[in-house]
Amino acid sequence: MIDKNLCNSFFAEPYSIDPVAKRIREVLNGKVGFYSVGLYPASLAYNCALQNEGLNILLAPREGRELFGAFSDTDLSEMDKGIKDKIESMATSSLHKSGRYNTLEDLIINCELVILSSNSKHIINDVNIAFKLRKELNRDNVLLACLVGSFCYDCSLNESFVLCEKLNNLAFFSGFHRHGALRNPLDSFTANFCHPDAMNAILGAKLLNKISPNIQVSGGIHNVEGQYIKAAKNISSILAGFGHSFHKNNPGLLPTLLTLLLDQCLDQAAYVSMSRSDRDHLYTKQPFPITELGYSVQRIEASYLKDGDFVQVRDHTFSQLTAMVADVRGSMMLPVSGKPTRNFQAGEVLAEKMIEYKRCPKGVDEFIEWCEGFGLKRGALEGINSLNYWPYILEKYSIPFNNSSMINLLYMCIMGPPEIKKYIYNVMTNSRELTNYCQESVKSFKSKKISDALNNFHLETSINFIKKALIDEDELFFELNEIDLDNSQKSEEKPIFSKVIDYIEAYLIQSNR
Repeated sequence: MIDKNLCNSFFAEPYSIDPVAKRIREVLNGKVGFYSVGLYPASLAYNCALQNEGLNILLAPREGRELFGAFSDTDLSEMDKGIKDKIESMATSSLHKSGRYNTLEDLIINCELVILSSNSKHIINDVNIAFKLRKELNRDNVLLACLVGSFCYDCSLNESFVLCEKLNNLAFFSGFHRHGALRNPLDSFTANFCHPDAMNAILGAKLLNKISPNIQVSGGIHNVEGQYIKAAKNISSILAGFGHSFHKNNPGLLPTLLTLLLDQCLDQAAYVSMSRSDRDHLYTKQPFPITELGYSVQRIEASYLKDGDFVQVRDHTFSQLTAMVADVRGSMMLPVSGKPTRNFQAGEVLAEKMIEYKRCPKGVDEFIEWCEGFGLKRGALEGINSLNYWPYILEKYSIPFNNSSMINLLYMCIMGPPEIKKYIYNVMTNSRELTNYCQESVKSFKSKKISDALNNFHLETSINFIKKALIDEDELFFELNEIDLDNSQKSEEKPIFSKVIDYIEAYLIQSNR
C-alpha cells in the first residue's frame, strides 16, 4: 500500500501569492486525463466530443485493451463515425508518428488532473505506479483521482477498506449515469469532485466542468464518504433491481424498500466518516469555509445521550452534496427509457432466476454465471465485488446491523450457508415477510429488547424489565445484557422474518471472529 501521507495537490505548499495565481491559471487552462478507459470514461469522452469543438480530455487505455472495448457491437454500430474519430484523437499521442495510444506517463505529462478509472482489480497497483511516475517526471502538482466503485482488499492484512481512507489525499470523482445515457445529446448529468482541501476540490470541479456543457460538477471535501457511498450504492442497486423486478406487482413494498436502501447507505457512510483520521481538518484547516463550496451548513453530526453527555456518532455533512445523493437515488430507479445501471440489471437477473429456480443462488459463482448469461460482464459488476468483502467492512467501520440490514439480507441470499437460504428466499420473495423485515431489522438492539418485552408482557421478567426501563434509565443497559427475553418465545414459533434477522446477526458476528 502507498504512503497515506503523500502530497496530492495542485499546489506546492506553503502557499505564496504569485505562484498561486500562476498555478490557478495553469490548472483552469489544463486538461483532464482518464487512464484505463472503461464504459464510463469512454462515454464521457463521447459526450465531450458530441458537445465541444475543443477536446478537453485525453484518454489512455490500459495496455492490451481496446479503446472501445467496453461497448457492445450494437452500441458501436449506433455511434457516429465522426464522434468515434474524435475519441480516437483523444487517445492517440500526437508526438509519435506511429499513432500509438497514450500511456499513463503521457497523461501525467500533458494533464493537470489525472483520473485513474480502474476497477478494484487494478486500482491499488495503478495508484502506486501513478505516484511513482509523477515523481520521476517532476510533475508533483498533477492531481491524482480515482472513481473506483467498490471496496479494496489487502491480502497481507486480510482486511477490506475504502481506498480514499487509506490515502486521505486521493481525490474522488463520482457522477450518476445510466448505461448508454451519456451518448444522449440532450440529457444532463451532475457529479461531484471531492478532495480533502476545499481549493483543490473547487478547482478540480471547474476543470471537469469544461468536459461538456451537459455535465455539471460540484466540489466537495468528502472523498472517503463519497467513495464508500459509491461502493455501498452499487451493492444496494442490486437489491433495488431485484425489488423492481420480483415485486413489480406489489407497489406498496417498493417505496419502503428503496427508501431504506438510500437511508442505510447514507447512515453507513456517516459512520465511516467518524473513522477518518483527518476529519477535524475537513472543517478547521480549510483555506475558506466549506459553505463556500455549496454546503448549506459547516457540519451536520448525529449524537446520542451517554452518561449524561451527548456523544457524536455519525457525521452527515457529506449528505449536503446533492449530486452524491442523486447518484444513490438514480441507481435505484427504473428508467422510463433506456437501460438501468449494470448493478441494477444484475438484480433483475437475480429476480428472474429466483423465480425460475424457486431458490437463492448457490453462491457468488452461480450468481455471476447468471449475470454473464444475460450479457453482463463480471468486471463491470462492482456491486458483486464489494459484496464479497461485506463482513470485513461491517467490522472495520463498526457499522451497526440495524443500519446495514438490507445489504446484510442480500449478502446472505448470495453468500450465506445453504441451511438458511430457504428462509432468506421466503423473506425476499414474500411481500409481507419482506415488509416486516424492513420494519423490524432497522430497530436497534435496545429497541428490539423493549419490543420483545412488550410482546411477552405476561411474563414477570418482561414486566420488571419495562418497569425498570421507565423508572431508571441508567439500569436499562445492564438489564439488556442480563435478561434474555428471546427464550420466552421458542425459535420455531417465531415468524420467518424474525428468524432471519436473528440468524443474520449471529452469522455475521461469528464470521468476524
